[in-house]
Amino acid sequence: MMTNSVSLDRFDHALLALVQRNNQTPARILAEQVGLSESAVLRRLRQLRRTGVIAADIAVVRPALIGLPLTVHVLVSLERESAAELDAFNRKIRSRSEVRQAWYVTGEADFVLHLQLSGMEAYDTFAREVFHDDPNVKAFRTIVAMREVVSQVNARGLSTSE
Repeated sequence: MMTNSVSLDRFDHALLALVQRNNQTPARILAEQVGLSESAVLRRLRQLRRTGVIAADIAVVRPALIGLPLTVHVLVSLERESAAELDAFNRKIRSRSEVRQAWYVTGEADFVLHLQLSGMEAYDTFAREVFHDDPNVKAFRTIVAMREVVSQVNARGLSTSE
């Protein structure tokens, strides 16, 4: 995790906005759109990757098209939060393919999980194995997504809900 901030100018911000929408855009087109030379764009993108500002170049997959149409968010509260118990829960959720994102948070819950599943039966199995069978899980609250409304992806019309 990066802790130091990086100084970015308007060209860097413009490049980041563009590559967040489509990281496959050719440097020539990026250069035209931000008003720099192609070599300057490539140099800046290398620097943004080197410093960790661009953390990864990934493909965004529509979950429904690969058999995972159910999006579930879960608020998880633990009984105890010692380092060993937090590490054990972290290891458990990292090992589960259903967990697409997870955050350790403050407030009414200790964790927020984002899951992608094939259906409610798959969630029932997940809940039994991850929450019910763990004596350190005090409570969990399930929020089933009905439809994605905003995403960085749907700025290009690629929303997973369409």
